[in-house]
Amino acid sequence: MAVTRSGVPETTSVPDGTVRFLDIGGLDLEAGGRLPDVTLAYETWGTLNADRSNAVLVQHALTGSTHVTRGASDEVGWWEQLAGPGAPVDTDKYFVVSINILGGCYGSTGPSTPAPDGKPWGSRFPLVTLRDTTAAEARLADALGIDSWYAVLGGSLGGARALEWAVSYPDRVRRCAVISIGASSTAEQIAFAQAQTLAIRQDANFNDGDYYGGPEPEAGLALARRIAHITYRSADELEARFGRSAQGGEAPLQAVSLGERGRYQVESYLDHQGTKLVRRFDANSYIAITEALMSHDVGRGRGPLKEALARAKAEFFLAAVNTDRLYFPAQSHELAAALPGDVPVHVIEAPIGHDGFLTEIGQLNAQLRQNFFA
Repeated sequence: MAVTRSGVPETTSVPDGTVRFLDIGGLDLEAGGRLPDVTLAYETWGTLNADRSNAVLVQHALTGSTHVTRGASDEVGWWEQLAGPGAPVDTDKYFVVSINILGGCYGSTGPSTPAPDGKPWGSRFPLVTLRDTTAAEARLADALGIDSWYAVLGGSLGGARALEWAVSYPDRVRRCAVISIGASSTAEQIAFAQAQTLAIRQDANFNDGDYYGGPEPEAGLALARRIAHITYRSADELEARFGRSAQGGEAPLQAVSLGERGRYQVESYLDHQGTKLVRRFDANSYIAITEALMSHDVGRGRGPLKEALARAKAEFFLAAVNTDRLYFPAQSHELAAALPGDVPVHVIEAPIGHDGFLTEIGQLNAQLRQNFFA
């Protein structure tokens, strides 16, 4: 099903894995702001069946896009071990949807998109929480004719988005997979997040967020990515890959002045990660989405955690990476203990750390097929 920007269904076919756009109207926000006209970008794969019971929502993480798996083109997706023809989320069987989060920069309304006056929102973009993003996505589901999801799943921020769906709209989520995240962002996670947003805000080119049309805060965004990436990888992973080795052709211990020394390999690696993100992501969107993740607390305003989770009617699937030092496995176990019934925590064994939810998701294929996608 193709949908125009006005939300009117079209009869023409759109190839799988093609970005589409939907205008969902104005949105009042939890923190008190308002967006008068919201557009969401999304991709779909497969066909929605006659009774509309086979829709699966796959939620991306912090800097992810909607391109979960390849479609009509050969562009590789970011979770192809999980979704695609013959995969656990089989696009020959399920109608798979992925939505660019509100505040993002891959097509959805965000700081870089035009405000009503035609200028980028920039510094005027309001604070958006995960409850706001979920409310926006519910309108897209309405437009697609999806009353309830067969499953909603995601990892890291995507897992938080999935959990919020299950609690905010209990009658619309039949299965929910929450991978590599707990019930809320902890003080430490908020602290790491603040360091990243400050790295951007203190860039000389940030201009309070109104940098569009001029120099962009590339150094700040790259630094934010470096900070984040350290938390995405385990200490053992960094030690095994780089140790104390010098970057080729550079000498970390030879310099007349502080600014002249060469780099260690691990420094070069982090520089590379920062440069890659700068080429594809907007700094304001990084702040907006990071602060949405800071807001993650499924129990906020809903009573004790067990009481809040009792609202959900979904069957849950939880998983954690054994070496994750950003979202510790203990948080997944705490979430499991607060859910009704006996919900096991499946383990991804990966030396890499948090990013194992992306690179090693295939370890859960058998469990996912058995529990969710039989």
